Amino acid sequence: MNSTQYQALMNTLSQHILGKPQQIKLALACMLANGHLLIEDLPGMGKTTLSHALAGLFGLQFSRIQFTSDLLPADMLGSNIFNSRTHEFEFRKGPVFSQLVLADEINRASPKTQSALLEAMEEQQVSIDGQTFALPQPFFVIGTQNPSYQAGTYPLPESQLDRFLMRISLGYPDWEAEKTMLNQSGGQRSATGLAEVISPTQLALWQQQVSNVHAAGAVIDYILRLVTMSRTTPGYPHALSPRASKAILQAAKAWAFMHERDYIVPEDVQAVFEAVTEHRLRSVNMESAQDAVLSQRLLESVDPLAA
Repeated sequence: MNSTQYQALMNTLSQHILGKPQQIKLALACMLANGHLLIEDLPGMGKTTLSHALAGLFGLQFSRIQFTSDLLPADMLGSNIFNSRTHEFEFRKGPVFSQLVLADEINRASPKTQSALLEAMEEQQVSIDGQTFALPQPFFVIGTQNPSYQAGTYPLPESQLDRFLMRISLGYPDWEAEKTMLNQSGGQRSATGLAEVISPTQLALWQQQVSNVHAAGAVIDYILRLVTMSRTTPGYPHALSPRASKAILQAAKAWAFMHERDYIVPEDVQAVFEAVTEHRLRSVNMESAQDAVLSQRLLESVDPLAA
């Protein structure tokens, strides 16, 4: 990714998500790392706007699934419908068959419906009545969830949280950003219908290049010291798994790639570490990130330069 392309993406996204450059960069890194993104925040913070903007800028086919308590897995995945003309059953694809899927308020659906996303997110395919259907490529899920203290929410189980490469929170805009939004004609700009800046083919090429970013042995050892600390030190409800180790590495590669480097430095690991690990480390009983920032405690405990 050259600096011109990167700035074009950042400039456009920053016009729609005001005052949140770090969260925008993390969302881009998640896409480049070929992972899925979870956004946890109150309603009205720009989660849907960010999803529309990313789909438009990368020219991705977009669908939104509004998760509710009565949503069934078939409503999302699709089902076999009898064709009276051919006297045969035909598979009618559900909204999950898109390149960017916004799973809106995912924790308002029942656990059965939540779990129906697992195969799609992990295997890039769905199985219906013994048949397997591949999902479009690239395939990217943005899940949004409200804080667990809000009424009508079902906490996401650890197995599903682990499927999201990163979790971010947009939070309230600062004074100047919100003032700018209010001064804009008609309020905050619409992110629907944005012109394509990067093609899906180019995105797929970048994702391949990210996987080829070099990680020196010293950086690998740094990641291993971090995850081992979570496993051997009291105070971490859930230790980091080998899948988490791979996620840290892949996200750090994407961060390095965004900064025009073909190698990782410890600062890349530190930049993405909280977004990749905090939702894996925390217990579902922790109501908010303010209860404990476990990932930061790990970073402060491990020396990146230790032998």
